[in-house]
Amino acid sequence: MTAAPAPLERDLAALVGGPENVRPGTASEYLVDAAAQTWGLRGRADAVALPGTPDEVGAVLAWCYERGIPVTPRGGGTGYAGGAMPDGGVVLSLERLTRIRSFDPLQWRIEVEAGVRTGDLRRIVRESGLYFPPDPGAAELSQIAGNVATNAGGPHAFKYGVTGAYVTGLEAVVPPGDLLRMGGAQRKDVAAYDLKSLLIGSEGTLGIITSVWLRLIPAPEVFLPVAAFYRDTASGCAALETVMGSGLAVAALEYLDAGTLAASGHAFPGGGPEGGPGIPAGAGFLVIAEADGSPEEALRLRAEVLEALADGALAVHAPETKAEIAELWRWRELMSGMVATRLGGKAGEDIVVPTDRLAEAIEATLEIGRRHGLEACSWGHAGDGNLHSNFLLPRLDPDGELATVRRAAADLFAVATALGGSISGEHGLGSLKAGHLEAQLTPATYRLHGEVKRLFDPKGLLNPGKKT
Repeated sequence: MTAAPAPLERDLAALVGGPENVRPGTASEYLVDAAAQTWGLRGRADAVALPGTPDEVGAVLAWCYERGIPVTPRGGGTGYAGGAMPDGGVVLSLERLTRIRSFDPLQWRIEVEAGVRTGDLRRIVRESGLYFPPDPGAAELSQIAGNVATNAGGPHAFKYGVTGAYVTGLEAVVPPGDLLRMGGAQRKDVAAYDLKSLLIGSEGTLGIITSVWLRLIPAPEVFLPVAAFYRDTASGCAALETVMGSGLAVAALEYLDAGTLAASGHAFPGGGPEGGPGIPAGAGFLVIAEADGSPEEALRLRAEVLEALADGALAVHAPETKAEIAELWRWRELMSGMVATRLGGKAGEDIVVPTDRLAEAIEATLEIGRRHGLEACSWGHAGDGNLHSNFLLPRLDPDGELATVRRAAADLFAVATALGGSISGEHGLGSLKAGHLEAQLTPATYRLHGEVKRLFDPKGLLNPGKKT
């Protein structure tokens, strides 16, 4: 016999179209995000609501706000910072908001609801010869509102920018339950304060995004990546500086350090002897740069990239066919999983530093690992100075290794700040970095940060404990 729904679930069902759109608070898939795989973390909730319209989102928030019940907005749950993990109250999942509200290919714009998956969006616009450049690693699972809420990036953010650069308007529900529109189809607007930019990257702490206006660009015809191997970090970073200093407008500029190559190099496509899998002997650093544009433009730029990367390289791999290029990027997208399997687990952070301090941050990651007795490595978006610094673990033990990792992460955040950077480049703060933001900001700036939160959410019920 099925248990009768709890009173909270019954009340929510009346707001979201019936009991089929409510889950119990024990529904495990709504209590974790990708951070759980690393940290073994699990949130807690009293119920899960799945509204199907913006008005239903507003009704749920208004009902909860009146009763002092926390609300945790949730997209695809692909975040690495615990941003979607609840700490009691109601999880508000946006997975049913999946309409394409309008698509105007001739105007290079689209409006989509919050739950549209990033990969689906990219395919829809590509069919019309257009391009939505942000390409976070979990594009097949992540949802557009989550990308906006974290201002997600990806490898091609170097040339094209992060998600927020493409948002011209938002529809969002803000406390106590008001449905607002900020911006819209127009590309320029300086009449009012740029409120939409406050919600971009706010991790669901200021409002719940229900739809997004996005600008698009014509799709490049050709993508031609180049992968160059170097003996060590110094020579690899020198090659990165050559590419940037030469003014080469590559679409992506990535790096992998020696520890990352040790975990993943066996699967590298086309880098080994006679073009087979694997990496050349002695390789301790990899640079991936990608040329794009028309066939003529991409070929010309790739030739210049090859010349820039050749000096000091142990080997250079330049895939030609679409299948070979897709295989290279697929390998790059699987990096996190391959590194995690080296010892059985890992904890990853995503600091960002000025690009001229990248080599220092890479070496600091290793030094911090040594200091805490942890194997460490990093990879990331070199052109943006964005490191995915990882500490490897033989197992997940919240009372043992993970406690050590938390101390190592705190040291890493201190390094990022000292180098003039930030404790997060694209993953956000979530719950895992809670309490570390104050050290990055001046007292006056941190106070203003808190005042913005209180203005939007005076009761502190929207995704509490995050973005602090």
